[in-house]
Amino acid sequence: MARIDSVVTNVGFEDGQIAMLRAAFAPAAFVRARSRDDLRTALATADVAVIAGDVDHDLLAAPRLRWVHCDKAGLDGSARPEVFAKGLLVTSSKGRSDAALAEHVLYFMLSLAYDAPALHAAQRRRAWGIAGAERLRALSGQTVGIIGMGHIGSAVAIRCKALGMRVLGYRRRAVEAPPGVDRVYSVDRGEGFGALLAESDFLVLAVPLTDRTHRMLGADEFGRMKRTAFVVNIARGALTDEMALADALQAGRLAGAGLDAFATEPLPKAHPLWRTPRTLITPHVTPRLGDRTERSIAIIAENVRRHRADEPMMNLLTPDEMFSPPDQAPRAPRRTEPLRGIFRRVRRMVRGS
Repeated sequence: MARIDSVVTNVGFEDGQIAMLRAAFAPAAFVRARSRDDLRTALATADVAVIAGDVDHDLLAAPRLRWVHCDKAGLDGSARPEVFAKGLLVTSSKGRSDAALAEHVLYFMLSLAYDAPALHAAQRRRAWGIAGAERLRALSGQTVGIIGMGHIGSAVAIRCKALGMRVLGYRRRAVEAPPGVDRVYSVDRGEGFGALLAESDFLVLAVPLTDRTHRMLGADEFGRMKRTAFVVNIARGALTDEMALADALQAGRLAGAGLDAFATEPLPKAHPLWRTPRTLITPHVTPRLGDRTERSIAIIAENVRRHRADEPMMNLLTPDEMFSPPDQAPRAPRRTEPLRGIFRRVRRMVRGS
């Protein structure tokens, strides 16, 4: 049986929720760190930390620490070689917000299918109708391809199937298709996602960011998709080559995109994705479920039970999820002055000479 003697947390839960978290670890000593100094002091004796963020230098330096729970979904910020070298158990709250994130995907899909920005612009002008309305198609009967069939991807699949869509999935493990999925392509079976790209009317990215998935979609992959297809990224911006995505959207090789995550956040004002046609951007924010924190606590409490019983833990970070980010993310090119403006300036200079 694995003992838990001392726990520290810096999560911003309300007092009642902190009491629930304390009860999950009872009878261990429990410290609520209200400052960085409080956290550093408590880490000197803590063997478990529940934190709002990723594993950092202070956590790596903690002499007794064995398990870190990061109260977030993605662990790419903690999936570094030094974390694995220290032998830390690192878990996440993945799954606490899958329903809300699936709704966010549907928000993008429905808005793109209905061309909501054009409809809203027409409403502001008090114009009846929009150009190209005859080309719009309902989601029912279309094909959605979902890369990543974990909590979020599975939740998206169920909702898309309820809307009458054909659902394709791509995942690492060769397991039975989740509910709502018509066919799953698998890395373990040696399958690529070329067929999924070619068949999808909507491509949804719901896969973790790892060394294997970093920039998994670039110019070649976008070139395999239908010109009428839409890309929806609810996961991490660095899953795509963002410049290649912007080029494909600008050139009309893709019909549009719904993007909630970016390689650099906030998205730089000069980034071309701000100006690409039929592109919806949200600032990496999804409306919360009313019981999101309680869902996090339930995951933690179950992992406390499993840890003490020496059972496999939920949402445990594994070496397969290693992510070594590049030294510097590619910068968005500066917005150049339109050629027409340059010609005007030159003409004025010539006339004035």
